[in-house]
Amino acid sequence: MTTHAQTPPKKSFKIQMLAARETAIIQSVNRLLAEKGFDAMTVDEVAAEVGIAKASLYKHFTSKEELACAAMVAAMRKAQAFIQSLPAEQAAIDQLKAVTRWTMTLKLDGLMPSLPSQNSSLRATLMTNKDYMDGLMEVSDSLGGWIEKAQAQGQINQALPAVAVLYTLFARACDPVLEFLKMGEQHTDEQILDLVMSTCFDGLSAR
Repeated sequence: MTTHAQTPPKKSFKIQMLAARETAIIQSVNRLLAEKGFDAMTVDEVAAEVGIAKASLYKHFTSKEELACAAMVAAMRKAQAFIQSLPAEQAAIDQLKAVTRWTMTLKLDGLMPSLPSQNSSLRATLMTNKDYMDGLMEVSDSLGGWIEKAQAQGQINQALPAVAVLYTLFARACDPVLEFLKMGEQHTDEQILDLVMSTCFDGLSAR
């Protein structure tokens, strides 16, 4: 007797539409967080950008904090997926450079949500969100392991605590230098990335 694998039941049109709307909401929140930051973003702006009533938006997310948290979780998952896509045999320093360049590219494209300030209500929400915290720990562990390898191989200053290097790389995701150079209109995006990558990994000392 042969058995056939059961195909999963097809999602109803309504469920598909709700999922598509939720994706659109998260994308809009992500862009507004990148452009304005959490404090300046309003729920009205999100609803207007998605083209739905504020009451409909609240059926998906019950607060501004929950909206922003969903966008931050989505951003963290993208980071996890990018890290997992890197070749395992790639040198640790090159993996660190790849992740740093990727985050700065998102920042230049206006797609990197800005990190909440220390006293933000969003930060408190994120700290209690398991998906976000698990993602943050996974990303931090991956980067931390590469930092320690690169230090052991003499490619990153061994006198620097690994956590200080980690936070320095995290800071590139919200580096205002990228926007300042772009506003100057003297460099292409690729040139800007090269310049900031050089200052980040090679420092400012004359070579």
